[in-house]
Amino acid sequence: MKRLILLRHGQSTWNLENRFTGWHDVDLSDQGRAEATQAGELMQSAGLAPAVVFTSVLTRAIRTAFMSLDVMGRLWIPMIKDWRLNERHYGALTGLNKSETAAEYGDEQVHVWRRSFATPPPPLTDDDPRHPRHDPRYADLDPACLPDTESLKDTLARVMPFYDADIVPALQRYDSVLVAAHGNSLRALVKHLEGLSDEAITGVEIATGDPLVYTLDADLDVIDKGSLREAG
Repeated sequence: MKRLILLRHGQSTWNLENRFTGWHDVDLSDQGRAEATQAGELMQSAGLAPAVVFTSVLTRAIRTAFMSLDVMGRLWIPMIKDWRLNERHYGALTGLNKSETAAEYGDEQVHVWRRSFATPPPPLTDDDPRHPRHDPRYADLDPACLPDTESLKDTLARVMPFYDADIVPALQRYDSVLVAAHGNSLRALVKHLEGLSDEAITGVEIATGDPLVYTLDADLDVIDKGSLREAG
């Protein structure tokens, strides 16, 4: 049996301020750091020993991976960072307060932008400083592949090739693999792992700092899943 652990980063400073974050690089709040440490304690108590960790190129996910592995005494394992595990890009909503945005555009419209499967928020223009083409961490990428906004459907389209090419081979090689990423990039993986419909995935929430453990068979089909926080 294989174990795939999906870990959403701990609370970020912009989670705390109720802002749309997306690809903007913010760090963990004090609560988020505590959640990252607790995640490591939960994994250690469950006897999990990931052999490799995959994460995004955003600080909040990297720090969560680092802090949880530190608790487990496993900072030495390989850490693979890739932009395709980044959070969904929130386009022109990036940095805006969610409550204020709802007051301006209406709750129904903001709900569609946040929770629908295929409707993205308004895009950024290429000259907007929030556009990823202005971020040095993406300088080596083809600008055509950098999003100006994304729906969950778009996020799924970039996450799955990385899953197939990088995470699947790791699962075939190792008994336990950790993915420390973001609410929507992990929801994309959950949709695939559980075979959820486009409609069903809109109702799935992933809590910060709560390791979700999927038990997989030799064909990497799901046998069981569970939240370590709830189990504790």
